[in-house]
Amino acid sequence: MEVAGLWMLLAVAIVLLATGLPAYAVLMGVSAAFAVIGVLGGGIEYNLLTALPGRIIGLLETDLLQALPLYVFMGALLNRLPLADRLFRCGVALGHRSGGAPAMATLGLGALQAPMNGSVGASVAMLSRSIAPKLAAHGVPAPQSTALVCVASTLGVVIPPSLVLILLGDAMMRAHTEATNTTKAMVRIVNTQDIFRGALVPAALFLVLCLLVAWWLGRKAPPRGPEERPTAMEWATAVLAALFVVGLLAGVAAGYFYAVEAAAMGGTALLLFGVLSGGLRGGIFGAVLRDTMAVSGALFALFVAATTFTLVFRTFGTDRLLDAWIKLVPGGPVGAALAVLVVFALAAFVLDAFEIVFVIVPIVMPPVLTQAPDAIWISVLALLALQASFLVPPSGYAVMMARSMLAQKTSIRPLVRALAPYLAAQLLVLALVVLMPRLAHLAQPGGGAPAAPVVKMDDDDARKRFNDMLKLPPPEE
Repeated sequence: MEVAGLWMLLAVAIVLLATGLPAYAVLMGVSAAFAVIGVLGGGIEYNLLTALPGRIIGLLETDLLQALPLYVFMGALLNRLPLADRLFRCGVALGHRSGGAPAMATLGLGALQAPMNGSVGASVAMLSRSIAPKLAAHGVPAPQSTALVCVASTLGVVIPPSLVLILLGDAMMRAHTEATNTTKAMVRIVNTQDIFRGALVPAALFLVLCLLVAWWLGRKAPPRGPEERPTAMEWATAVLAALFVVGLLAGVAAGYFYAVEAAAMGGTALLLFGVLSGGLRGGIFGAVLRDTMAVSGALFALFVAATTFTLVFRTFGTDRLLDAWIKLVPGGPVGAALAVLVVFALAAFVLDAFEIVFVIVPIVMPPVLTQAPDAIWISVLALLALQASFLVPPSGYAVMMARSMLAQKTSIRPLVRALAPYLAAQLLVLALVVLMPRLAHLAQPGGGAPAAPVVKMDDDDARKRFNDMLKLPPPEE
């Protein structure tokens, strides 16, 4: 019955593609169906399933999940307020002599709103509504405009402290704990702060490369479209927003405040901007609250459904089967890391970022971390693979969302050509992180120092070391 968990994954993919039902409904339905089949067929014991309520309550008591509705609230505010329009106008005005100014302004806007990002879908919706028409007014062709919206909307996957990174950090902490319980390795368990710092350097490198690509492609094009002349108030808003985001990012990376506090500050700042600018009048604030409640409810439902799915999956013993398969992957830690990249790339064609974090990470990461113990490096690779898969046409999540939301429709072939330079930059960063794991540690307190060696011990050795640590020094005479 160990292969039953693999049939569960296949069933989820087929039902999602065939019906278009919400992911939480599909996960819950498949889990219930296979649980009934397993109990009736004698493949699993019913008593094991009674652990589900305790698991759900334990997971929902996590303090980190308090940040989830706050980040969704920020994403809903960004989707409704005119802040993106003001930042774009100021960005174009800064590079008014360059034909690549609109493209660079779009990418810069994506980077600034990434730390307050609710989701890739929310970013695509906001950019499609507010920025895509301005790109068209500046003479940017539809394929290039669609490519820019796709790339800018995925920056929240790798730039902390976005919602995807928060949820991944919590999932990786649990996966690392399970892996160390298996290997009995004396290492510090990775946390969300470690994931934030690990993603900083690769994310900055990717952003710089994308800005260079946008500048290079537009260097010979003459400036087109209306000349942007932001008002003094718009300049002040843009400068304050940039300083606030940079300060937020620096504070989280330095450990001065946590993700929940960052989410609360970001939400309060956006709410104040909406009140002072008048952007929340006419029922806008009510719409923001409805969006926040709907998305938060869907995410918590997905969280419960994914917990149910992984419990049934492990009850069948499929996690042991995956562990045995991963041990057969050649190449040691690098081979295990490449296996993660393949799994995440394939999963992203069917699932979005939240579903992958909730479903795939708890299943795949624990056995992978037993072979590649550098959890920060593996997490950064997973983020980069996830972002790259969202940008692969025609079925990448960001690509499909942008093509469906943009008024200017574009065919696949020109879109592939427009996305190719950015995908090349993404693959370059991914290859550098695979070959040089220290890139994921440069922003850590150790400044790129290699991870501490893994010490594996049996129960007797662990007990002896613990007792040695408890020994008191002899009293002074």
